[in-house]
Amino acid sequence: MRLTLSSEGVRNTIMTNEEGQVLYKTSTPFRFGTRTTTLYKVIPNIDPDDMQDHMEAIGEIEWNLIRPSIMRLHGQEMMTNTFIPRHGFRGRKRTFTGPDGLPYRWDMDFKIVRLSRNDATRQELARSYRRSLGIIGPRRDPSLDVDPKKLRMDKEEQAKRSG
Repeated sequence: MRLTLSSEGVRNTIMTNEEGQVLYKTSTPFRFGTRTTTLYKVIPNIDPDDMQDHMEAIGEIEWNLIRPSIMRLHGQEMMTNTFIPRHGFRGRKRTFTGPDGLPYRWDMDFKIVRLSRNDATRQELARSYRRSLGIIGPRRDPSLDVDPKKLRMDKEEQAKRSG
């Protein structure tokens, strides 16, 4: 599944699927000091007289410069230095344990960001792409390719693998 981003700035972007339907939105109002990004998910409207979808806030990231940033998701508050700590020479790798109990890693390179399993397989689950103007190679909007068959972090999927 490809999510196309309206902007490379992931703190303020709209994510659409291959058909152009809005699925997610991030919003970070400008302010000096601590800034907070809110992640919204589109909730389809079931009222046939009101064709406008609604956005529901599903998470937040409070960006702190000196102390660790804070992630809020599913009613939990997590400090980034313990939930998704930095690794590597420049701190461009992050590791975490998913809700399924399996280890994952983000590798943040200059042009792409990859999500993979943090095990011997290093199976890639998602990859981001920056905008390409098409001067060298095809034109491309910023996007995130996610393999929904491989990326199942829920406890139900873990139970299937265990049992």
